[in-house]
Amino acid sequence: MTQPEWNVMLASCPSRTSLARIANKWTAMIVIALSGGPLRFGEVRTAVDGISGKVLADTLRDLERDGVVTRTAYDEMPPRVEYELTDLGRTLQEPLTALGRWAEQHIEEVITARTAYDSR
Repeated sequence: MTQPEWNVMLASCPSRTSLARIANKWTAMIVIALSGGPLRFGEVRTAVDGISGKVLADTLRDLERDGVVTRTAYDEMPPRVEYELTDLGRTLQEPLTALGRWAEQHIEEVITARTAYDSR
């Protein structure tokens, strides 16, 4: 059986949902945060300033479902849960870290462009 031709530009292509998940701002920041190794929920929340607990929980669950993140619950008291990038998730480190760097390096140009646009 041959593999289908995936085309993210087609509305019916399942790769589009993967792109939407990866392009989500919270996903990018969570992947960047987890690039340094496993973190507990509260550590991820601290690293990704401004994310609500519900959005973090939902995004981590979606990333786990997609095979990007693994959740490990330890049988100890108090309970401890860690999140870590999978091998698949680690393939996103480079491109998403590069996007983060781009945003930091070009924010002044973006702000200048926004100001010029808004003053028209």
